[in-house]
This record gives sequence, structure tokens and C-alpha cells, in this order.
Amino acid sequence: MSPVEPSDDEVMVRLQELAHARAGDKGDRLNLAMFAYHAAYYDTLLAQVTEERVTALFSHRGTCAVRRYPMPGLNGMNLVIDDVLQGGVNGALNLDGHGKTLSFLLLGMDIRISRKLLQTPATGKPG
Repeated sequence: MSPVEPSDDEVMVRLQELAHARAGDKGDRLNLAMFAYHAAYYDTLLAQVTEERVTALFSHRGTCAVRRYPMPGLNGMNLVIDDVLQGGVNGALNLDGHGKTLSFLLLGMDIRISRKLLQTPATGKPG
């Protein structure tokens, strides 16, 4: 599921160009913590990395619920995804029962961002 097509002053990029993520698990629940590389990207990510889009992204794995917890002071968010590990480490027959690689699935999400904002220097202030 991708967001609305970009306008002339916008571009589509993969989330991995704007943020990094870490994964953890407990049973059949996956915890993904995602942090923007620059504070200037945070509002764009908050608007587009929604519970609905993340649910759709992981739907092929049988997820039933996603809860998003914004962390504005860290320019990040925590995503808690239920029933995504196909039984968890002790019950799954897949190769990654821990779900450690699933942060890469999230980071492949398409994000629409303004060209000007994408050129933001490391100071976090729009270019």
C-alpha cells in the first residue's frame, strides 16, 4: 500500500532513506522501534507510517493489530504488532521466528516527502 502519488515538489523514497529501525519480540508480538535520521523528517513519518499502513504491510503474515506509540522527544515511534510471528520462536516453522529481520520490511515502505525537506542538512533544519 503506497501513499498518494507525489506532486511536482515531492518525491517517493523508501523509509530506510529517512529512518532506521530495530526489532524485538515476545511470543507472537513484534516490537519495531523506528527513529528518523533528522528531526525535520519526523512529522512526515508520523503522517505516513500509520497503524493502517503497517497493518497492510504485514497482513501477509497474519497480523491482527498494530499499535503505534509516538516518541516525539526522540523523533521516533514504537510499533507493536500482534500475531505477526506465526506462533513466535517456539511455535513457528519459519526461519526467523524471532522477527529480527522484519524491521527491513518496515524500512522498505514507500514515503512521500518534499524535495526540499529531503535535502535537509544534518542540523535537522529544512534546507
